[in-house]
Amino acid sequence: MSSLLKLHCTFSFFLLLLLPFPADSQPTSTNISLGSFLTTTSNASWLSPSGDFAFGFQRINIQALFLLAIWFNRIPEQTIVWSANRNNPVPTGSRVQLTSDGLLVLTDPSGRSIWTANSVRTGVSHAAMLDTGNFVLADSNSSNLWGSFDQPTDTLLPTQTLNQGGELISKYSRSNHSSGRFKLILHTDGNLMMYTTAYPQEKEAYSYWSTETLPQGYRVMFNQSGLVYLMAKNETVLSYPLGTDGESTQDFFQRATMDFDGVFRKYLYPKSNTSSGGSGWAMRWNTQAIQPPNICTSVRGLFGGGACGVNSYCHMESGREENAASPSCKCPPRYVFMDPSDESKGCMKNFASHDCRAESNGSGDDQFDIMEIPSTNWPDFFYDQLESQTEGMCRQACLSDCLCDVAIFFGGFCWKKRMPLTNGRMEEGASVKALIKVGRSNSSSLAYPRKKDESRSSVFLNLLLLSTTLLFFSWWRRNNKRGQLHPTSSVNLLSFSYSQLESATGGFKEVLGRGASATVYKGILQNVGETITIAVKKMDKLWGVEEGNHKNLVKLVGVCSEGKNHLLVYEYMSNGSLASLLFKADPRPNWYTRAQIAISVARGLVYLHEECSTQIIHCDIKPQNILLDESLTAKISDFGLAKLLKVEQTRGTKGYVAPELFRSVAITTKVDTYSFGVVLLELVCCRRNFEMNGVDPEWFRQFAGCSVQIIELSFFY
Repeated sequence: MSSLLKLHCTFSFFLLLLLPFPADSQPTSTNISLGSFLTTTSNASWLSPSGDFAFGFQRINIQALFLLAIWFNRIPEQTIVWSANRNNPVPTGSRVQLTSDGLLVLTDPSGRSIWTANSVRTGVSHAAMLDTGNFVLADSNSSNLWGSFDQPTDTLLPTQTLNQGGELISKYSRSNHSSGRFKLILHTDGNLMMYTTAYPQEKEAYSYWSTETLPQGYRVMFNQSGLVYLMAKNETVLSYPLGTDGESTQDFFQRATMDFDGVFRKYLYPKSNTSSGGSGWAMRWNTQAIQPPNICTSVRGLFGGGACGVNSYCHMESGREENAASPSCKCPPRYVFMDPSDESKGCMKNFASHDCRAESNGSGDDQFDIMEIPSTNWPDFFYDQLESQTEGMCRQACLSDCLCDVAIFFGGFCWKKRMPLTNGRMEEGASVKALIKVGRSNSSSLAYPRKKDESRSSVFLNLLLLSTTLLFFSWWRRNNKRGQLHPTSSVNLLSFSYSQLESATGGFKEVLGRGASATVYKGILQNVGETITIAVKKMDKLWGVEEGNHKNLVKLVGVCSEGKNHLLVYEYMSNGSLASLLFKADPRPNWYTRAQIAISVARGLVYLHEECSTQIIHCDIKPQNILLDESLTAKISDFGLAKLLKVEQTRGTKGYVAPELFRSVAITTKVDTYSFGVVLLELVCCRRNFEMNGVDPEWFRQFAGCSVQIIELSFFY
């Protein structure tokens, strides 16, 4: 009997050896042979054996652009967890192919290579979409030569690791899959950190969360029990970034994603609402854990606008379940988003700014009001601090100060601030209060929604409004035809009559600036219930103009040429020139503002030199030709006339002129680079270039707010 039992046990043991390993030990796959391909028009994909994941093309917008991606295939949302071309989506007709020599290549309809998997060409025998969500290229022994798990985008999946040097980069917005403003990095020193990459920096600017595990941190692991943890090289767990609550992957689809709002979240999606593990959870992505708990107060540094953009503030709004709070970006009263489709760019005023350059700016009481936002603060940078204040005194102090955009009142202190406002946040229950200076309603272009009873207009009034509008446009077109418009490079410029501009400027009374051959005047145009402020440049001659279309160039609105009258109409820049800000303003602009201005000017020059249809060399880059809008965004002016100089004419200003302009040599873009270098030095020092003699390091510390070494590092970081 014992012999039979031994024989049975031995036979059973060999049977067990023949059984396949479970999925968590050896992922199952269906091999994809060399030469296989997918196209955007085939609506096909390469599935994992269980069908949980798919590899192929995902359409991402109505313009018919596609990502080569991996997604959850068995849920309605088909959530993307990896993509190859997030910053370069491809059009209809593109294809991905596993070539006969083992390369995985994405090409556009013309056959141009867009992306290639970073793998060793030799030895690849097949590809496979695994049930773990990893797409791999493997050799004949099924050893992986390349895998999508090795190059994550914004998401980790169970069984996936993040090794030293690895990073997750958020997408830009909820619907934009390109690289965004936030990243999670496991540094080679062992520290797991989150960074923001907000403008004006192109690289990570500062950390807003860290495990503080240097030098031990070795690998981030997402295991099949649903736990995400950082471990040391000896496999000791150092930190649980997303908590110690886990759920089995048998019951839930799971992912850990660095989201577009800068929050690292762990999500669960029940595989079935009838399973023991899935019961009680909604059939959607449920947030189980987040890090950091409050992104609004976590993201803070000397650079960037914070969790939201400049001049906006961040508010954590409760979600449908615990841990589901998410940040919401809001504008102060009477402010609007600079780009409604991209709230991260921040907000701007929707009313005219308090003009400090006016001969008599008054107290502001007749033009401005103060509106409050409770529990809200922009904690960084103030130019004046008042003590022993009541709220009323703080309100009046800001209202009567043309420099003040916002006053923060807390505990008897009043901090006055100028735009740009950074790191704004609302903290429920906090006793701090933001007092916002806004234009009076009758002078604002902001249209407020009307009450229901006021919105009921009669048919007669509607017809009257329509008739008036048609008559106005008829008059406008008739008047615009009076001026003789010289040929320009753009058909989008308006043509003004001299009488229109004379009326708009009040007889050319208010001078904004003078140059060698032109004077600039401030003007007001009335346009269908809206008041538009303009700058009118009156010139000796006008041969032609070049219109640039870039956010860091002053926009040319229109022209006028009647007889001896030659005028250009530009958008009005409410904060004047960089020269006034650097050399006349008190207090001087903070370091963040100066860094933002420097990079804006550089981007404008890149556009003129490299991105215009016709290259433009400015030849007169100086603070007087760099203008600032209400958000202190720098824009280059006078660029449209630079290319029109005759041989015998000179251009440039003493102290900024490159040596080439004094020699009989070809003028290149280097002359602008030279001038920009001088402006850069002035930005660092807040002093004119001909006042630089005798400047010592202590002077730098006083005006730049940091040592010479830190200035050098932080400016070019």
